[in-house]
Amino acid sequence: MSDQVRFDTLSTADGYRIGVITLDAPKSLNALSLGMIDALQARLDAWAADEAIVAVWLEGAGDKAFCAGGDVVALYRAIVEGRTNADPEAVAHRNDESFVARYFSHEYRLDHAIHGYPKPVIAWGDGIVMGGGIGLMAGASHRVVTPRAQLAMPEITIGLYPDVGASWFLNRMPGRSGLFLGLTGARLNASDALFVGLADRLIDESRREAVIDGLLRADWREPASAVGQVLREHAGASRALAPDGEVAPRLDAIAALTDADDDATLIRRVIAAASDGDPWIARAAKNLAAGSPLSARLILRQLSRCRRLSLSEVLREELGLSLACAARGDLAEGVRALLIDKDKTPAWRHRHGEVPETDIAACFISPWDRDRHPLRDLVDRPAEEEPAHATG
Repeated sequence: MSDQVRFDTLSTADGYRIGVITLDAPKSLNALSLGMIDALQARLDAWAADEAIVAVWLEGAGDKAFCAGGDVVALYRAIVEGRTNADPEAVAHRNDESFVARYFSHEYRLDHAIHGYPKPVIAWGDGIVMGGGIGLMAGASHRVVTPRAQLAMPEITIGLYPDVGASWFLNRMPGRSGLFLGLTGARLNASDALFVGLADRLIDESRREAVIDGLLRADWREPASAVGQVLREHAGASRALAPDGEVAPRLDAIAALTDADDDATLIRRVIAAASDGDPWIARAAKNLAAGSPLSARLILRQLSRCRRLSLSEVLREELGLSLACAARGDLAEGVRALLIDKDKTPAWRHRHGEVPETDIAACFISPWDRDRHPLRDLVDRPAEEEPAHATG
């Protein structure tokens, strides 16, 4: 078990218990290590089978972040070590036994488990929620953001692509906002998170203790109703604190920017918006311009391929693509430039507009057949059995 995640239970007034999970690695903004992922999976499995546990509360330690993403530094080290005296083709073929494959497959299995968890999961999204943090939060039945929440899928900046089920939820956002957000890594505030469907309630961070107290005093004969009533009360009292949204007013502009007949033209059009008079659009475009050209093409291809797939199918697709980004893509170089050497000058393998189709297609070749895939056993719950997200 990991010492970077804490587990506790709180007793309710009517004799049940609420499981409390705290991601406890504040120095790394609660980035998810493999040990944390495995500890979360084991405890969630145990609590799912425990009739005394009626709900799970999930939060991050400290006042800066819920979770800033996955432990990409550990992934970088594994990639570099795995490539010693080996070419990318050889690395790709043994990835099914590597740390990289274990990390991504365990992370995606955990995300899938949260999406289908049989009890309410309240994710307290305070502060930074990015990458793997959104993967944890997206599947929770009750997703809370605070007024200071900042969300993003910024994988374009490290040579990856929005994973952790993002190929599923980005395709379900209003208009073409999901495509734009995935391609540019643009930041969302709390109101944006509500608008695009990544959050259900906005509640002021100062109300955390009162929310938990309300849950402990609630009537747990109907768990989903118990959670909904408490969160609804505090969300109503926090409504005036909602920041002005950035995405909703720009849906038409986003649609125009991403209206192109091919991916290369779309990317070129968005990059050109770096000189746009709208600062939010310009910042997003600059992210793309500075990001991995290969990742940009993979993001668009992946979203198109996964448009009609189920969550479990998407996660299986993502696993193969993530390994390709590690073995033949820009992931190691992106992490090096941003977090290891911190020179912020990645030497990407390609330049925008010069990514060969053969390099793109190679990243979508799975290292496994269907019967050997590490996530072959994932099955989605029927829609009528899925936990409903909070509304109103």
